[in-house]
Amino acid sequence: MVEDFNIAKSDTMVATYAGYIGSAMMLGRFISSAFWGIVADQYGRKPVILIGTFSIIIFNALFGFCTNFWMALMARFLLGLCNGILGAMKAYSSEICSKENQASGVSMLTTTWAVGLILGPAIGGYLTQPSDKYPAIFPTGSLFDRFPYALPCLCISAFAVPALISGFFIAESLHNHKLKPKINVMDPSAYLEIEKLEDDTSVMSNLKIEKDPPLWKNISALTAMYIYCVWGLHSMAYSEMFSWWAVSSEHLGGLGFSTSQVADVLAIAGTIFFLFQLFLTPRLTKFFGALRMVQVPALDGVQLWCVLVLSQSLKLILSTSRQRGLANGVSTSIMSLCKAFGPSIAGFIFSMGQVRIDASFLPGMWMVFGSVSILALVAAVPSFGHLSMKSLEK
Repeated sequence: MVEDFNIAKSDTMVATYAGYIGSAMMLGRFISSAFWGIVADQYGRKPVILIGTFSIIIFNALFGFCTNFWMALMARFLLGLCNGILGAMKAYSSEICSKENQASGVSMLTTTWAVGLILGPAIGGYLTQPSDKYPAIFPTGSLFDRFPYALPCLCISAFAVPALISGFFIAESLHNHKLKPKINVMDPSAYLEIEKLEDDTSVMSNLKIEKDPPLWKNISALTAMYIYCVWGLHSMAYSEMFSWWAVSSEHLGGLGFSTSQVADVLAIAGTIFFLFQLFLTPRLTKFFGALRMVQVPALDGVQLWCVLVLSQSLKLILSTSRQRGLANGVSTSIMSLCKAFGPSIAGFIFSMGQVRIDASFLPGMWMVFGSVSILALVAAVPSFGHLSMKSLEK
């Protein structure tokens, strides 16, 4: 798409501009996520979910009809700005599950994400530029010939329509943690009951009003948010870099894949991720605990995605239910900022890697993928110092 915009002065700059488009959505989400988190806590998860789903239908469809770089940038920014569905869905999935099944609930949410990882690349890879791939169905001069990226965007918006309709029928979960009724000290009946318990006026001094500690003082929750956000940066950078690497020409260190071949690879990877989240992650979390499931996979390149999934569980466990919407909103906002930088930084590093393809130290893709591997270790290190099983049990 960026190539067709003809904004990049050279092939090595395509990834940089593509990174800007990827960053635009996350920048919008960074600006609005805390706001949507507060709205979810005050008015409910359901309205935020419905508004977010509606914004996907509108702005994702508009993105497919963009004819220049700046239109595409604005469409993605508005999609992120008007969409608070991520934090609201995480809070909702944890609240409709019992404490024993919270890991399974969060894992199920991530499993549906894995389904998107299967369908998304397939839709994008097979339906992009349809007049070139299926000229008998989409002849030259047709709508989808003039807008070669509109068809996959419209298909994704079509998937969101039944989600929007079904969203009207889901139950609100905000009432699951309403504040318990407080004792009205001006009510005589309250005094009578206290006097029955203990004939001593000093009993009032023994009453303590429990308040949730401020979120910014919860070190364990902040650490879990940090892990989640850095892993968001890692996942965004890696996914962007892999796609660019796959479609880049071989003389620039890429694989030279077509969009259909990239779709095949990502769909297979998404299928493996889906099966792992569905069958293994809940069982491994119950056996080893959420903390160990964050620490150990970060040292093993094969299972790095576990850290992102389990850090979500830690974040939900370590924040009180009344702060859950805000905690998700804040963490989503910060993660969105990390992801906003992710594509831009990834695009810059990828372009640098293509320029120094013949360098003697960390040439080409060695520098590209080595940089995201370092992020994995940076994300996991704090879990060994500021998180403990004791903090998870509180």
